[in-house]
Amino acid sequence: MEDKKAFMREAIKLSLDNMRAGNGGPFGAVIVKDGKIIARGFNKVTSTNDPTAHAEVVAIREACKALGSFQLDGCEIYTSCEPCPMCLGAIYWARPDKMYYANTKVDAANIGFDDQFIYEEIELDLDKRKLPTEQLLQEEAIEAFKEWQSKTDKIEY
Repeated sequence: MEDKKAFMREAIKLSLDNMRAGNGGPFGAVIVKDGKIIARGFNKVTSTNDPTAHAEVVAIREACKALGSFQLDGCEIYTSCEPCPMCLGAIYWARPDKMYYANTKVDAANIGFDDQFIYEEIELDLDKRKLPTEQLLQEEAIEAFKEWQSKTDKIEY
């Protein structure tokens, strides 16, 4: 249990140090494998002008690079806050063994990081969402899917 707390403290420290340095929002994450931190991430949205540069996504990218893999088998992720929908999706795609978080999404909403609208939008029919959405050229795009389906040398993920 002490190791888990130490890893979470590192994620929290990243959130504080990053925020204090003016690099982005107060979020940090670490990825651990075999009892060692293999990647660290902190929110870089405003410092990199990248809306996807959330702490968890940054940490996942670094961990995958370090492991030479697109999956985090045998890893755990520690994040200073319950992940937003984008990060939660990325975490599921990366497939770590377990996730730990400190602050909740309600705590985040209380300081202006309210992702609830995204969860609600996902549940709506496309024509009811705030982001106007229109499908185009599905007949042409389906070719890539047909080729993928019959491709014999593909790497499944």
